Amino acid sequence: MNDDILSRLETLRAGDLPVRGGRTMAYVYDCGLDGIEELAAAAAARFAGVNGLDMTAFPSVVALENDVVAWAKRLLRGAGQTAGTFTGGGTESCLLAVLTAREHARRTRGVNEPELVLPSTAHAAFHKAAQLFGLRPVVVPVDPMTYKVRSDDIAAAITDDTALVVVSAPSYAHGVIDPVADVAAEAARRGVLCHVDACIGGWHLGHLRLAGRELPAFDLSVPGVTSLSVDLHKYAYTAKGASVLLFRDAELRRYGWFAHASWPGCPVGSTTLQGTRSAAPLAAAWAVLERIGTDGYKDLAQRVHHATAALAAGIAAIDGIRLLARPEASLIALAAADPCVDPFVVGDEMRAMGWYLQPQPAFGGSPANLHLTVTAAAADEETVRLLLEALEKAVAAARALGPARVDPALVEAAARLDPDRLTAEDADLALELAGVGADGALPERMAPVLAVFQALPPRLGERLLAEVVGRLYNS
Repeated sequence: MNDDILSRLETLRAGDLPVRGGRTMAYVYDCGLDGIEELAAAAAARFAGVNGLDMTAFPSVVALENDVVAWAKRLLRGAGQTAGTFTGGGTESCLLAVLTAREHARRTRGVNEPELVLPSTAHAAFHKAAQLFGLRPVVVPVDPMTYKVRSDDIAAAITDDTALVVVSAPSYAHGVIDPVADVAAEAARRGVLCHVDACIGGWHLGHLRLAGRELPAFDLSVPGVTSLSVDLHKYAYTAKGASVLLFRDAELRRYGWFAHASWPGCPVGSTTLQGTRSAAPLAAAWAVLERIGTDGYKDLAQRVHHATAALAAGIAAIDGIRLLARPEASLIALAAADPCVDPFVVGDEMRAMGWYLQPQPAFGGSPANLHLTVTAAAADEETVRLLLEALEKAVAAARALGPARVDPALVEAAARLDPDRLTAEDADLALELAGVGADGALPERMAPVLAVFQALPPRLGERLLAEVVGRLYNS
């Protein structure tokens, strides 16, 4: 019976992208070390039934979380009073940072209509937080050449209602580090909190610095930085979901906590958005941190650094594509240098050869491009060589095929649709023209779909995206 159930799960998994081997260059993080996955699974199994909601009933949760947070605090140069919380992932860390800032602004400054100031390159999680917690997002454009926000632009956007300013280290889309020190100084001058989103890069950059690399200032040692998020299930290579949210001090951290005793049940105190939560990801993270250790992470960070540099140089040498920005961490964005080369067609060709590069539609001053997250499993010379070889072939094939085309009449008709009043028939027609099936199923080649998506007004695209998700989750 058990074997049959597991076999059915394996059959389902056969249609997914591979999570090991370094060929899926988004969503997954593989250190390439033997035994790590097995250790994490064993640690998680031992704590699968432990409930992180009540630390008085399960003191092991406190011990593990204190150890994990202390590691992050040391790495990211928190001071003695720095305090942190283990969360279920980067989005939860970002949500809690915004919630904490909102409550801090309300209680200490009397702000009733809080604003969130953030670069146009900030992660979507912050817009989700603004929507959930009732903040008005104030989006600041970035430099069109460097894709970094300018501190003067942030300063101009700060008002008496600003609850939080956000910067990235690095930004997901382009892999560059915002001027954290300058922005944090402006925020501090105005008495506003400043959060560094180091979810994807903090662990990598922190250990790269320990290995002797010179890096822009980005962590809690920077004056004016009041909170920082760093994911462990990314470059700490732990099981999902595991993240740490660090605060300047324990007093600030408490603004994001929830406690309730005015009911007939047991008093509830929660440090995260979740109530009941399994301690399995925490135990798995603790075990992997112990196993790899500081020296191991320094080695992995240097390997990723060298591979990123080699890939960047190789991409720059391929006729027809270009780097959008000089990568400052482990993320690469490549765009077309030839109008005959469609990055999304390149992505389709790469996927046909067994590689996944994440498509990023054009937005603002950022053109259509492909995103690569470089992990340790992709950091050996042979994998780099094979990737660049496949990419050169994909570019040649994309040039021969030509860009995906969008019917101008479709774009004109779509521009007249109101996303807030979209009928089921409107959605059916728009998705059918985009190549999406009635059940939400996507075609094997995504370039035509992406070409339509990026040609639509953003709010309409978001509405249709929700429609696709709703059709996939149809139960």
